[in-house]
Amino acid sequence: MTTAPRQRFSTRAGLADAFSDDAPYEGVPSHLRQPLTAWLHTQLGRGEYREQPDHGLAMVVSLRLRIDPSPYSSPLDRLLGAQGAELLDVIDALLAYRADQRQSENSRNAAHVLGRLLTEGGSAYRVADDLSGLEIRVATAVQGAVQQTVSDAASSLSAGSAADHLAAAWAAAYGRHPDPIRAYSEAIKAAESAAHAVIEPNNAKATLGTMIRVIRNSPSRFTTALFTPAGNNPVAPVEAMMRALWEGQTSRHGAQTGTVPETPEAAQSAVHLAATLVQWFTSGAVVRTP
Repeated sequence: MTTAPRQRFSTRAGLADAFSDDAPYEGVPSHLRQPLTAWLHTQLGRGEYREQPDHGLAMVVSLRLRIDPSPYSSPLDRLLGAQGAELLDVIDALLAYRADQRQSENSRNAAHVLGRLLTEGGSAYRVADDLSGLEIRVATAVQGAVQQTVSDAASSLSAGSAADHLAAAWAAAYGRHPDPIRAYSEAIKAAESAAHAVIEPNNAKATLGTMIRVIRNSPSRFTTALFTPAGNNPVAPVEAMMRALWEGQTSRHGAQTGTVPETPEAAQSAVHLAATLVQWFTSGAVVRTP
């Protein structure tokens, strides 16, 4: 998330009207076009920090993006001339390739410079924390909370593969090339993995659906860290969240009617809902009653 920009001096001095800033900017706005292109030049060639163009790296990036070769220009020229969404694709593919190849210190520094450009320019995108590509920017506090949940789940012996699924769901929901269907599916798997040991430890084929039935049929077997007034169901909030996640997946089954794929917004909501469930189950906020 970008902070509100400092008001221009001309505005503060009463010399000009307030500047209207539309950040975060999607795509490549005019004020970011030259900085991003210049950054790419320094990485592939013809920049002030590179003596010789890196034709080999340009070829690999071109192949990864399936860019058709041109008899009139080299892959390097083709990439350096990229604009708009294609420019973002080239930068994303370059970052991903370097991450695969165990990045050098120079590559990591370059990725951090790119991240600063995107942040200062109010871009809707950011460099992923592992420097492996671009992702859609979200609130820092929200992202930090999800990352902490992934870390906690990874260190929990009872959470199964919840950390891996939640991380995959996040990448599919917020990466440069979102995959809402996969994001939603991975979010469900993350919740299932985290809840399994608490809700149905003896059912090897447990799903979110079977766990919801167990909670619904035997609510007195579970409790939560939340204060619950006498006579109320202590796990009703947990069941409600699990049910919302489970029933909100529209692409799980096929039928005579057309299958409805999850929207990006639904997938992102599912990821955050799953993150909450994973945090509750891995932290011990939801337990079986003695």
